[in-house]
Amino acid sequence: MIKEFEGVRPEIDEKTYIAEGAIVIGKVKMDEYSSIWHNTVVRGDVNSIKIGKYTNIQDNSVIHVADENQTIMGDFVTVGHGAIIHGCTIEDYCLIGMGAVVLNGAVIGRGSIIAAGAVVRENQIIPPFSMVVGIPGKIIKTLPENIDSAHAQAVKYKTLWSERY
Repeated sequence: MIKEFEGVRPEIDEKTYIAEGAIVIGKVKMDEYSSIWHNTVVRGDVNSIKIGKYTNIQDNSVIHVADENQTIMGDFVTVGHGAIIHGCTIEDYCLIGMGAVVLNGAVIGRGSIIAAGAVVRENQIIPPFSMVVGIPGKIIKTLPENIDSAHAQAVKYKTLWSERY
């Protein structure tokens, strides 16, 4: 469902996919080939949300904002099932694991992986190509500067919906 909030309707590129049961509300901009999966909520009410191209947000996730923090998601980002992304920036080619939480003001650098269940604290800056695990999230290693895996995962989700739905 695509829903207006206070007179603002989401800007959804025609080459996107929004699954049954998902809801996209208010100040949201989705670029081409991005996808929102079943029962996910993307709520741009008190601030805005930008979702880049080929970004997929999987089932039961919540994408929200704060009064002073918009949410910006780059290109080729994969957000696993049940993640919470709140008022933060996620740069290109990142993978956010299932059940992970990224809080207000955090910045996840390009090519980083936030492990399943990890919690990235408010205003925490994660450098590019970092692996973050735990509660609170800690950087345990620097990843090779190779985006092939993240790119392939994002393109897989575009292929999944465009060929089957």
